[in-house]
Amino acid sequence: MLPSPDLALALELADIADQITLQRAGAADLWVDRKPDRTPVTDADLAVEDAVRAVLGKQRPQDAVLGEERGVAGADTDRCWLLDPIDGTKNFLRGVPVWATLIALVERGSPAVGVVSAPALRRRWWAATGAGAHTRDAHGIVRTIAVSGVGELADAYLSTTHLGTWTKYRSRESYLSLVDATWENRAFGDFWQHCLVAEGAIDVAAEPIVSPWDVAAVQVLVEQAGGRFTDLEGMARFDGGTALSSNGLLHDAALAMLRR
Repeated sequence: MLPSPDLALALELADIADQITLQRAGAADLWVDRKPDRTPVTDADLAVEDAVRAVLGKQRPQDAVLGEERGVAGADTDRCWLLDPIDGTKNFLRGVPVWATLIALVERGSPAVGVVSAPALRRRWWAATGAGAHTRDAHGIVRTIAVSGVGELADAYLSTTHLGTWTKYRSRESYLSLVDATWENRAFGDFWQHCLVAEGAIDVAAEPIVSPWDVAAVQVLVEQAGGRFTDLEGMARFDGGTALSSNGLLHDAALAMLRR
């Protein structure tokens, strides 16, 4: 089945982003600064967002755009593109290949299209409402993906980001109670853990602090893969400031642990 025009455009935008990020990854003259929240930003972040905004300005001039680096542009509309030019900038800076460009289209408050492109991993994931979720692996093979069928926390594989964020923004004890209840845990972090949930490699991913552009794309990806995505209060939203993705079967049990 051919992608919808919006999904086709999002995939085109990801191609543009990949060209920029791969050229700048590891560059000796990479420019780096710190934002007010002390997170890093590079010239590659800015170049990707500017390039994507330029294409959207020509292809979808009536749509709003919200990006991590440049803020919001466009009139109040039912359609808004959310951009995270490099999710995992710290990895990008250190030469760790786990970083990606995230592109989402939100229609009437709900993510309708999501693309996650991780060129250093040679991986891409994408989804659109009603069209399922897909990935392209390192060999260029495209396949439909689905969440796991694990039904008990005791058998579940769990991931988060930096453990210190639970201490700062939520409850370290509640997260560790979930760790103790599961079979295995890692900190794959950022976009990758949610993509791994969508393709059934792990079962639960939790984050105590996120921005809308961090998770809008992965919300539609996880949901179209048959899973469930909410904030830590259990609301199916990308703008709640927290995130929990799962195969659906484990979601309520994980929420209960994280609410302690």
